[in-house]
Amino acid sequence: MALEKILLAVGPNDKDRIDELAEAVTDVAGPTGAEVVIAHVFTDEEYDNVVDRLEFESASETTPDEVADRHTTIRELEDRLSDAGVEYSVRGAVGNHGDQIVNLAKDVNADMVFVGGRKRSPTGKAVFGSTAQEVMLNAPCPVTFVRGE
Repeated sequence: MALEKILLAVGPNDKDRIDELAEAVTDVAGPTGAEVVIAHVFTDEEYDNVVDRLEFESASETTPDEVADRHTTIRELEDRLSDAGVEYSVRGAVGNHGDQIVNLAKDVNADMVFVGGRKRSPTGKAVFGSTAQEVMLNAPCPVTFVRGE
């Protein structure tokens, strides 16, 4: 299977694992020449807070794609992918994290999805976070879980 498009799903807790996410995606996208779609999904409340913090006039004056593109975590990932010579684009969505990641994977015709998560205790290792688990069970393609330190 040739990889043409990889969806890198980024959420509010991923600022602490930018290195791991960038490295994992670059290791796969670099050699294959796949385009990476960096996707940030916001809940309604997160979206309103970010729109206010980034000083957009109002939520109706912008799009989720524009809001995602100005998010610090996304900008850092853009820099890492650019430095590695990996083509990328940015998408934003508002709603349930798991549902929206699965929808974006379908919309962009992703060949693979990358999601992040935190390191868990020995007993918790058998269970992923609810978003990661939802994506793994419902995505239209293989999903890679990238664990932060």
